[in-house]
Amino acid sequence: MHMLLLQSIDKIIAGVSVLAYEPEWNSCGQIMPNDPAGPAYIYTRNPGSPDIQNLQEGGEDLPTISLCMIVRNEENSLGRCLSSVADLVDEIVIVDTGSTDRTKEIAAGYGARLYDFEWIQDFAAARNYSFSHAACEYMMWLDADDVIEEIDRERFKALKASMASGYHAVSMTYVLSTDENGKAMYSFRRNRLFRRDCGFQWKGAVHEFMEVTLPVLESDVCVTHKKDKEYTERNLDIYRKMIADNTPFTARDRLYYANELYDHGYYRDALENYERFLADGLGWIEDNIQACTRLADSHGALEQKEKQLQALCRSFEYDLPRPGVCCKIGYYFMDLQQYEQAVYWFNQATSLPNKGEPGTEEYSAGTWLPNLQLCVCYDKLGDHKLADYCNEVSFAQYPANPSAIYNRNYYTNLLGDKHIEINNFVLQAQKELVQ
Repeated sequence: MHMLLLQSIDKIIAGVSVLAYEPEWNSCGQIMPNDPAGPAYIYTRNPGSPDIQNLQEGGEDLPTISLCMIVRNEENSLGRCLSSVADLVDEIVIVDTGSTDRTKEIAAGYGARLYDFEWIQDFAAARNYSFSHAACEYMMWLDADDVIEEIDRERFKALKASMASGYHAVSMTYVLSTDENGKAMYSFRRNRLFRRDCGFQWKGAVHEFMEVTLPVLESDVCVTHKKDKEYTERNLDIYRKMIADNTPFTARDRLYYANELYDHGYYRDALENYERFLADGLGWIEDNIQACTRLADSHGALEQKEKQLQALCRSFEYDLPRPGVCCKIGYYFMDLQQYEQAVYWFNQATSLPNKGEPGTEEYSAGTWLPNLQLCVCYDKLGDHKLADYCNEVSFAQYPANPSAIYNRNYYTNLLGDKHIEINNFVLQAQKELVQ
């Protein structure tokens, strides 16, 4: 496709370059195209549910919302969180699981109703306890290191003013990381508001989730995560206790246990549990593909290169190739300095249907990221014109990316008046021409 769009570009210019590129991301960082809670986004219709088209329009009586949180030693972040949301909700319920700092004092300053809950290494139990004290029509959850930015506060107000009362749940985009301009880099959807009279219950001692019924409203509100604590083995300890107590693992437990093992560097144990997850055959397609990519990451961390590639190709047993998997195979061949093979796989990533929303890993893997890597590969192969073009495509898709900006300056100096610049409008026109 790139060659078709570059017929007017002159022949190769000789030269050697040092380019900016994106290192391979860690697919084990709890980032998924959809809610990592998995089952929370597998909906079942309750026979008693009103049809979506028959929902009442939002009127003068605004829905009331209880903010329900579980906290422990969050004095550094709780005030920031509550400042961003306190005036948007109708009550605040704070369940403390054993704070020894000023957490309770800060919560009280925002008029929160405080309850103590003995920590029993079960997040679902703590969240259910917090929800049990809610009195409003809808219940909302946040973690202490989450905030609602100003633009999303306005969206939240508009949501509350217009939301029909018949929705069982409301989902919001969860932004895990942003660039220097505040643009979402990695995000996914999570259910945030639940009708209290639906009686939904949190499930799972760790990486808890809420399985809901239709209808669910997908709102435009974002919740932004601003983690300010170092990762600990807290979640691993919960899983270890489950094993010690002979508590059966669900397929979801097995996958998330493997993820925790990988995140903490226990790669061989992670391999064993990913294999067990896949062997059980109980995972849904996206989880199976994710398990394969994380198998590959584990083999890569152990310098088992051949098994790393096999694990990536294994994902093709479950469905059509995903852009993210193609990118990982591209990185694999880049590491081996086999740039022609890498070009093939990065081109595959750009040509596959991309269902991800901007800001998700899936979207990045099918747009700016492979094009940036193609720039580096073509440059290594000596084709600076094509490398320049691929960088321009990447820049058009993600103008704030420092790597693409650096490369644009590099090719401006290298190619002079033969350097091309592409904006997003031109890119879209070219895409329509090819299609």
